[in-house]
Amino acid sequence: VKSHWIWFFYMEFCVLGSGSKGNSVLVASGDTVVVIDAGFSGVDLQQRIACVGYQPEQISAVLVTHEHLDHVRGVGVISRRFKLPVYANSKTYAAAEKKIGKLAVRCEFEAGTGFEIGELGIHPFCLSHDAADPVGFLLTDGRVSLGYCTDIGKVTNLVAHHLRSCQGLVLEANHDPEMLLNGPYPMFLKQRIRSGQGHLANEDAGAFLAQLSKGDMLQHVVLAHLSDSNNDPHLALSTVRKFLDSHSEIQVAVARQDKPGDLINLS
Repeated sequence: VKSHWIWFFYMEFCVLGSGSKGNSVLVASGDTVVVIDAGFSGVDLQQRIACVGYQPEQISAVLVTHEHLDHVRGVGVISRRFKLPVYANSKTYAAAEKKIGKLAVRCEFEAGTGFEIGELGIHPFCLSHDAADPVGFLLTDGRVSLGYCTDIGKVTNLVAHHLRSCQGLVLEANHDPEMLLNGPYPMFLKQRIRSGQGHLANEDAGAFLAQLSKGDMLQHVVLAHLSDSNNDPHLALSTVRKFLDSHSEIQVAVARQDKPGDLINLS
């Protein structure tokens, strides 16, 4: 368990796992620890949280982006087991009801309206994806900000507006277009992935990061939700780095499906 006094000096985050089989991110600042999405089983999620030095009892709340199973599989379990409030919008709750079951505490938000959980200010914003009412999040402790933006078919001006000044960012880099085209998926699924309500390609992620880098605020990026069939971690990283060749100071990592990544300090 982390020493209490250390918490007050920085905000940190960790991608607990990301991909088509499960997604979850831990964000901590001061006494406040939140989990964004819980797409793993309850047991798996507890183990991943413990791996990065936290305990489920320390979690303040769970935030949900949308109802797809790889984002909500463990939401109901950990909410009931640890008496955690869950935050989602009304359409996501309606679409996820059978998947998550009863919750300890149900809290609703609306995209575009910020709210607070402990020491974190949280602003949900709309994304383009084939879900009921998908959102991304901007989280801030008043000093630094973290953006969470996966499962997104295209980067809109609204998304760019909300993420323009973040120091940390978890961003989807789902697929390489050529690998997707020549891969095993049926054509209807390929079309869905490449659509404006599908998933972001490596080049799209790189171009967006190049845009954000002009503000000289971005420090750390984690590429997330990589496809097992239509992407490669080295390819995703090299593609994105080409767009950031003049910004070598920006640290870029690739999230893994099988285990948590590093804790990243946004001090």
